[in-house]
Amino acid sequence: MRRGARTPRAGTTAAALLAASLTMSLAAACTSPHRTSDDGHAPVPSPTEDRSTGRGSVLAVKIDNVPAARPQAGLDSADVVYAEQVEGGLSRLMAVYAKQLPSAIGPVRSARESDLELLRQFEEPTLAFSGAQSKLLPLIDKAPLRAETPGKASGAFYRSGDKPAPHNLYLRPDRLMSSAPGGSALTTGFRYGDRPSGGTDATTRTVRYPAARFTFTWSGDRHRYLVAMDGTPTLTPEGRRVAASTVVVQYVEMRSSRFHDFLGNRTPYTRTVGSGKAEVLRDGRAYDVTWKRAEATDGTEFTTKDGNPMTFADGQVWVVFAPAP
Repeated sequence: MRRGARTPRAGTTAAALLAASLTMSLAAACTSPHRTSDDGHAPVPSPTEDRSTGRGSVLAVKIDNVPAARPQAGLDSADVVYAEQVEGGLSRLMAVYAKQLPSAIGPVRSARESDLELLRQFEEPTLAFSGAQSKLLPLIDKAPLRAETPGKASGAFYRSGDKPAPHNLYLRPDRLMSSAPGGSALTTGFRYGDRPSGGTDATTRTVRYPAARFTFTWSGDRHRYLVAMDGTPTLTPEGRRVAASTVVVQYVEMRSSRFHDFLGNRTPYTRTVGSGKAEVLRDGRAYDVTWKRAEATDGTEFTTKDGNPMTFADGQVWVVFAPAP
């Protein structure tokens, strides 16, 4: 389905050592007037300016997801949350906002090569991130998106005092966008509607990476799937459980990208163009479906076994990319 035709509503030891090394080295870097990004590359100056660039497309924010970064701010306000595997078998999130903008989002972390392909489905989205591997930066500059970092829009970012660096960089989204663009900007290809027939009972589902895991547990009271990460409930800073109306476990090709972090760990590349299998959870039921995204500028179509479009429940969608078997 082409962009113009979419219907917006139709833990390992090695990983622990890696996370600890990142935290210690980057915490030291962030004490200088020109802080480095969380990948140890592009300079991040101290906040000095305020700017507003109101956009007609979505805001996407790369969000830290190691235990030291939690609880994350603004995660419960996102329309879509994408979860991907990164270096050392850890995970990172990309939250997409269209219908509302929270007062703060974060902690903000660095971009990955896979983000550029995933974001092509949106019309010139704004991508907020803390930096990137130096050889990736030219590709980000050429991508059809508005890249916003502390170096470009320093007044939109701030460091909090409640977490150690690099897990304490937050975004004030109203400094980047004058207002939320609205649901029509969600050109994901997702269709929303009544629950399809069929499916099987699904009260819980866990997706595992080498050093991270996501668990979704059905709550009849909230009529949502409660989110847990690495065995710990996912909470807002106010203590409320984050919950998804629809969960998608999308099986995709994962390979090593051309890029790596400053410790030499290769970044997995998550390919989101193509086709494959997926599992969709909604209303306490699980559906085995197929997914298809013919081109990067397309949204992703999900189809049930009987050939009908898979419909999602109204509310927040979590998409967890898992390696295809």
